[in-house]
Amino acid sequence: MGIYRKQPRQLKDLVEDYIEEYPNRIAMKRGMILALWPEKVGAAVREQVTDIAFRGSRLVLRVPDPSWRHEIHMQRHQIARQLNEAVNEEVIRDIMIKS
Repeated sequence: MGIYRKQPRQLKDLVEDYIEEYPNRIAMKRGMILALWPEKVGAAVREQVTDIAFRGSRLVLRVPDPSWRHEIHMQRHQIARQLNEAVNEEVIRDIMIKS
């Protein structure tokens, strides 16, 4: 990407280019996912998860209630898809739910 361009570009495009070229892009996108978590999963799931962390490409959730653990386990693919779509990259490959 050249530093000078003849045509002006939208700020959104410039930010997307910056994110794609950022050296720690995956770590930054993991942080974006953690920030988007409350908005994307909804209040019911958010209230049940007591801890959330990344281990490589796996998102690890701690849920004390076994019935909620099962419910979130059933929704894990949908949750991963929503969060990955929000950051335009497959950052989460699996979700592990622990009690």
